[in-house]
Amino acid sequence: MLGIHHFGLFAGAVVLIALTPGPDTLYILGRTLAQGKRGGLLSVAGITLGCLTHTVAAAAGLSALIYASAVAFTGVKLLGAAYLAYLGWRLLRARSGSFRGGGAVEGLPPLPARRIFLQGYLTNVLNPKVALFFLAFLPQFLDPAASEAAHLSAWAFLMLGLLFTVIGNLWNLALVAGAAPFVRMIGRHPGLEAGIDRVTGAVFVALGLRLAWASR
Repeated sequence: MLGIHHFGLFAGAVVLIALTPGPDTLYILGRTLAQGKRGGLLSVAGITLGCLTHTVAAAAGLSALIYASAVAFTGVKLLGAAYLAYLGWRLLRARSGSFRGGGAVEGLPPLPARRIFLQGYLTNVLNPKVALFFLAFLPQFLDPAASEAAHLSAWAFLMLGLLFTVIGNLWNLALVAGAAPFVRMIGRHPGLEAGIDRVTGAVFVALGLRLAWASR
C-alpha cells in the first residue's frame, strides 16, 4: 500500500510509543493543568506541527537517499534498527519513568496563546531524539519496491508520518481531556508507567532485531 509494508506492526508500535510518557506528554499535561483545555489544545497543535516538520524532513531527505543509493539506504535501515534496539534496551533498564524520575508535572506559569503554541512546537521539533527516531523508525516500514521511484518513497514516508501524528494526537487529546485524573492515576499506581516502559522497550528491541534481520 503506497510503498508501505508491515503496516499493522507499524500501527501497533506507534500506539505503544504514544502511551510512553516523554517531554511532549509532560508539556501537554503541565500546560493543561495550568491553563485548562484551551492551553492543552494549543500545546497539542504546536507539537503536531513539530511532528509534521519531522515528517516532511524525513520524506525529503530519506526519499532522496533511497533514489541516490540503495546501499546507503540499507545502511540507514540497519543503523535505524540498531537505534530502535538501543532505545528498547534503555527502556528495559530504566529504573524510573518520566514522572517519577524528576520530570513530574508541575504548575507552569500562564502564557499567551501564541507562546503556548510556539513552546509546544519547539519542544517537539528541537528535540534531537525525535528527529533521530523519525529517521530510524520510518524507513523500517518502507516497501523495498518503493526504492524504484523517488516519488513513491516520499509518499510512503509522508503517509507513515501522518499516521504517526494522527495516532499520537488521539492520545494527546485524551491527555488534555483527562489531565488531572491521569496524573492522579500515575501517582496512585507508580508501577503503571514502569510497565509501559518495559512493554515498549521489549517491542523496540524485538522490532529492531526483526527488521535488521529482514534487511539482510
